[in-house]
Amino acid sequence: MKTLIGILSSILVCGNLVLASLPLFVMAFVRLVLRVTGLRQAASWMTEKMDRIIDYWVGSNRLIFRLLGIYRDECEWVNAEALHRDGWYLAISNHQSWPDILILQTILRRTPAIKFFTKRQLLFIPFFGQAMWCLGFPYVRRMSREQIAANPELLTLDRQATIDACEGFRNHPTTVLNFLEGTRFTKAKHDAQNGRFQTLLNPKSGGMSLVLGALEERLDCLIDVTINYPNGVPTFWDFLKGDCKGVDVRAQCREIPAAVHAAEDQDSRRAQVEAWVEEIWQEKDRRLLNQHPAVSMEPTS
Repeated sequence: MKTLIGILSSILVCGNLVLASLPLFVMAFVRLVLRVTGLRQAASWMTEKMDRIIDYWVGSNRLIFRLLGIYRDECEWVNAEALHRDGWYLAISNHQSWPDILILQTILRRTPAIKFFTKRQLLFIPFFGQAMWCLGFPYVRRMSREQIAANPELLTLDRQATIDACEGFRNHPTTVLNFLEGTRFTKAKHDAQNGRFQTLLNPKSGGMSLVLGALEERLDCLIDVTINYPNGVPTFWDFLKGDCKGVDVRAQCREIPAAVHAAEDQDSRRAQVEAWVEEIWQEKDRRLLNQHPAVSMEPTS
């Protein structure tokens, strides 16, 4: 029975992606024409309307999950009174599996459409990658230290891509999502980087610092999300066939520290952000350990 649910949910989710992408591609073409002809204000208006496609896609997925009994979006919110659809937010979260993205899109529905940092390799996924490109998601490269040392300009390209994306986000309310660990948690990755935390990878605050600098006067708050799978981390297939009913999610709205706002340049801002993120990650690690200290952080299959 679960296999049938998995097949049905896969078909519905993929079909929903195609249905959402087709009008998006048409709107992206119209926006391009508007920009070429110098109608910048009209192009900005079209971008805002394109973000509504995200709302349709997320809402339809939520309905699919509920009808098939795959997952119910329950979240413990802290200081969420000020959240609204007309604000600007930066959201951060731990990252363990592909379902994290669907869960985050579901629980953050009271905020504007989510634009998350994603790897350039995802551009080649049919419909999904092209849709994210049209919507202005910031793309980053997966690079080793050796690659950066050999060609430091690669890092500059990622920084510029983030800044350019944020310039577009300034024009209309947006929620920027950043997985600070940079990749999904596995024990092998944790051991390779000599992790400072037991349930998390070491956070990377460079992208977050750039977003805070580019959207400083726009951002209303930081949304700190902690996702925990008490029965073990599911694969995407586990999620689609309904083997992931137990998910503990906690989201907290945090005020951006005055020291971050007062930073005079990017280097000093990054230093302040690194210290702030270290405190957040220590708190997140303690919470995950207290919730389910004996549960493996590896995907179940």
